[in-house]
Amino acid sequence: MIGSRLVQRVQASPNFGARLGGIKPTLLILHYTGMDSAQKACDWLCDERSEVSSHYLVDEQGAITQMVDEAARAWHAGVSSWQDETDINSASIGIEIQNIGHSGGCPEFPSQQMQAVAALCQDIIERYEISARHVLAHSDIAPGRKIDPGEKFDWAYLHSEGVGHWVKPEMIRGGSFLQLGDQGDPVLALQGMLRLYGYGLEATGSFDGRTKIVVEAFQRHFRPLRVDGVADQSTVITLHRLLRS
Repeated sequence: MIGSRLVQRVQASPNFGARLGGIKPTLLILHYTGMDSAQKACDWLCDERSEVSSHYLVDEQGAITQMVDEAARAWHAGVSSWQDETDINSASIGIEIQNIGHSGGCPEFPSQQMQAVAALCQDIIERYEISARHVLAHSDIAPGRKIDPGEKFDWAYLHSEGVGHWVKPEMIRGGSFLQLGDQGDPVLALQGMLRLYGYGLEATGSFDGRTKIVVEAFQRHFRPLRVDGVADQSTVITLHRLLRS
């Protein structure tokens, strides 16, 4: 099985297929399991009835289990897109991170777990030359449908370890903002910037429900102190910084 040298255990999943067109991974997608134990998550990802899988699972202690060969297409992304790529499963490697998630109050990710995630990501990034902007949350590629790994996930730490794209978020304060129902050129510019970064969003000039959902996804990853779907100055300035960097 092609995989990381950091793997401590293999539990093979039957849920995989061929990468369409034989493409190599260019995206690395991070998830939380949303289940109350890593073993339950692993068993579910390896159960053919689930019709889901992932290449890797990292438990709370930092132990790494591989379930799908990296050469294969795991079924972790679902209906999703990034920079006009819609077959994310073929274009990516998926990592599940044990955490009960929002249904369990969004507990912190333990330091030993984050260290293992960082090391695994570094190994994958180096071997496939995955760019920083292509290390993504499940919520980035499927806004609204998915919200994992959530606002408690430490993207700043990963960036400090050379994994993923990050800038210091602008401080939250007053000032002008865009929200549901707004119209016009400022909304068009916001949508254009989010689309340029990679989010699946059409630039219409109307701050509709889809725009709110994408703004929430952006905030959950890059401005996690407040996830409300309102494009305030903090959100817009942080987006500008990411595009410039």
